[in-house]
Amino acid sequence: AQLSADIVFESKRSGQSEVWFMEADGSNPVQLTREIEGGLATGPALSPDGRRVAFSLWPAVGEWEIYVINVDGTGLTNLTNHAAFDGWRPAWSPDGSKISFFSTRDDPANDEIYVMNADGSDVRRLTNDPADDAMTTWSPDGTRLAFETNRAGSYDIWVMNADGTDPRPLTDHPADDEWPAWSPDGTRIAFDSGRDGNREIYVMDADGSNVVRLTHHPGFDSAPAWSRDGSRIAFSSDRAGSTDLWIMNADGSGLVRLTDHPAADFFPTWSR
Repeated sequence: AQLSADIVFESKRSGQSEVWFMEADGSNPVQLTREIEGGLATGPALSPDGRRVAFSLWPAVGEWEIYVINVDGTGLTNLTNHAAFDGWRPAWSPDGSKISFFSTRDDPANDEIYVMNADGSDVRRLTNDPADDAMTTWSPDGTRLAFETNRAGSYDIWVMNADGTDPRPLTDHPADDEWPAWSPDGTRIAFDSGRDGNREIYVMDADGSNVVRLTHHPGFDSAPAWSRDGSRIAFSSDRAGSTDLWIMNADGSGLVRLTDHPAADFFPTWSR
């Protein structure tokens, strides 16, 4: 089955973090995961074909792992099966053949970025730096990965080739720039940043130029995600009291609240 809904997200509305999906207007929320391994499911990512969701699971016993599940709830599989932390926010390559993630498997005190086949095989390390490297997003042509790293002290957005070569910074700011999201047409990267005093959503050209602030609110705006046609950006915000999902046009206009629930809703991802 292919997902008919539009947005996959993480919510605590069942009492703890689980994966849910809903329509693009916020209607028809459906819970997908339910206390798998007695644990918490976070950071969902929908496969490009809309059939599977990769997510991070913190089981009741053990460390974080990357799991995948079909959108109809079948086919639950632990992809990483490793004693070390295998981190948040797995990211699918555009062709659906690979999943990137970050892990401490080679150094308990250091996050590095890895890539594996979508079935969990052939795990390869892409970064090798004493700083933490995390939170990947793929260019739409599959040739590059943007990620966040604190190699320069604070977190910035960097880019590298999909094989890990040629890492270079896109942002260089004393405030933290995090959670990069590559636009579907490949020309822009959205991210969140505290550079103007509190966490807001920004967008820049894919080469790091032309940084534009999209949100302007004293609330905490985070985790931008592009719609499949690139016309809109969904994000998490506590601007109305509870943490909910909001959506705006790609230029920051037309802001609409998608969820209104006393429990926290986080980390939207769109079907393609």
